[in-house]
Amino acid sequence: MKVKNALGVVVGSVLASSSLSVLAQGQGAVEAEVFGKRAFMESNRDVTDGNLFGGSIGYFLTDDVSLNLSHGVYRSIRSQDTLPGSTHGREQIDGHLSTVEALYHFGTPAAQSLRPYVSAGFGHQDLDNTFTRGDDKTTFAMVGAGAKYYFSEMFFAKAGVDVLHSLDTENTEWQAGVGVGLNFGGGSQPAPAPVAQAPEPMPEPAPVAEEPAQVVRVELDVKFDFDKAQVKEESYGDIKNLADFMKQYPQTSTTVEGHTDSVGTDTYNQQLSEKRASAVREVLVNQYGVEGQRVNAAGYGETQPVADNATESGRAINRRVEAQVEAQVQ
Repeated sequence: MKVKNALGVVVGSVLASSSLSVLAQGQGAVEAEVFGKRAFMESNRDVTDGNLFGGSIGYFLTDDVSLNLSHGVYRSIRSQDTLPGSTHGREQIDGHLSTVEALYHFGTPAAQSLRPYVSAGFGHQDLDNTFTRGDDKTTFAMVGAGAKYYFSEMFFAKAGVDVLHSLDTENTEWQAGVGVGLNFGGGSQPAPAPVAQAPEPMPEPAPVAEEPAQVVRVELDVKFDFDKAQVKEESYGDIKNLADFMKQYPQTSTTVEGHTDSVGTDTYNQQLSEKRASAVREVLVNQYGVEGQRVNAAGYGETQPVADNATESGRAINRRVEAQVEAQVQ
């Protein structure tokens, strides 16, 4: 029988594969299998139970999902009744079953591992010489479950059960079977990382008391004349002190913030505050050499007064640009 010959080829290949290590399970792998199943037929089809022998080939779309095509030939199926005029008793039924199924495998692809699976798909069955219908064809919706045991990366054995529901006659049949197969290709499994020996514990040195970090800070407060954005000569010394501090601590940065008193419209005062902040930034960057990316400028108009805008002295205090920089030193 051709199926038996195919089974012999698979078994022989298994013996030869024991020295192969380049083949592995996983995404992209191809599995070839030969199987034998016992087919339990619906009683109203006028045929006996029988055996199904065949083969399948599957492709792993992922490490867990494969798409399988199979074809099997029925043996030992006979009609339930003797055909009129026959002298040989029940007539033998010829037939075959072709399927396409998707299988979802549980567990991790590896040698010496058990991987249960569930399946679903469709099949087409063709039985010849049935007593009641002659040529009997039907299409099945199929579900199944089973398990594969991988003796190595390549060789596996399978056992499973399938339920077949006819879309033409509403009959339900089932099959139970076993198979053996080979797994070719796929992503090789990563070798386990070597376990490093833990080093001998070293005596811990006595902790060294560290001096707490100190925060140093410099602040800038530049005053402006009414409705002006020019930096006064008297303010250059304070701006230079800020620049020297930032050069001493090059990891620092700052934002110079411009403000106005309440005289004028909100829009005008906003623009004026931005001009004042930009003027101080230009002195820091262009005259005292602080990197431009370390100095930002922002204007807040008249929204953040620090004195009473109802008096001239209070308004003079509010016409300002402020900045501060701090750093931690040991």
